[in-house]
Amino acid sequence: MADTAAIATRPALSIEKRHALLGLALIAPTVLILGAVIVYPLLSAIYLSFFSLYTPTLEGSWVGLANYRQLLDGGQFWSALATTAIWTIGTLTLQILLGLAMALLLHQNILFRSLARSLVLFPYFLSTVVAVLVWRWLFNDLYGILNHLLLSAGVIDAPVNWLGSMPNAMLSIIVVGAWKFFPFVVIAILARLQTIPEALYEAAKIDGAGPVSRFFDVTLPQLRDVLAIVILLRTIWDFKEFDLIYLMTGGGPVNGTRTLPLVVYQEAFGLNQMGMAAAYAVAMMIVMLIFMLAYLARARGKAA
Repeated sequence: MADTAAIATRPALSIEKRHALLGLALIAPTVLILGAVIVYPLLSAIYLSFFSLYTPTLEGSWVGLANYRQLLDGGQFWSALATTAIWTIGTLTLQILLGLAMALLLHQNILFRSLARSLVLFPYFLSTVVAVLVWRWLFNDLYGILNHLLLSAGVIDAPVNWLGSMPNAMLSIIVVGAWKFFPFVVIAILARLQTIPEALYEAAKIDGAGPVSRFFDVTLPQLRDVLAIVILLRTIWDFKEFDLIYLMTGGGPVNGTRTLPLVVYQEAFGLNQMGMAAAYAVAMMIVMLIFMLAYLARARGKAA
């Protein structure tokens, strides 16, 4: 009887093993791709940061932590970090405010709502190069339409150099960044708004809550989780944004808008110091990792 029972269980164990092997076979391509595009470049960057390398040939010598000491002792890293923080906080704040306002508007039963929901995605899908060309034309101090409108309205007496002086350049790229990326916030918030039970609003109305009270007591608490995810994702993406800032100002005027990604590019391909560029990239990763861990710890604390 015991032998019969053991024999009966063998096919089941064999099936479980086959299922496990099938699962490994199915997930293996994904693991290999992630390793090729994420793990390997990350480890390579950390490895290269311990060398002094000439970019065209990648020849150099081991310097250990010298790149990191130079990075921390010099003012370039801290200045670029401050600029990156200003850019990230500024554009993220505008994205959240604009995205939340637009999502609330598009959630209402307005005329041509479907068309408006489609058009609001236009900036997000527009090529960064095309968007930058349009905005650079708008901001041009000689023939830009923005200066023309402000002069016609009597707001300014002379054309403003929007991209060639500070703080105008920083304010300009923050506005462009917010315009370019706020549709992502709209999509996420609008999707969550459509899942909020209408009964919550009806109960709030019965209790005498007005529109403002319903927003802060019902809508905003329901949006807390999605807002946390949106803020985390947009912070990561804005912190490492390169192409929009590079095409708008190139880091100028006088390095006024030079963020850390631009410093990495300058070190690697402008000064041909690949080892130092890798050190800057690793430092960026550490800064973002610290922020993410702190943010997630705070989110877990609030959830508990």
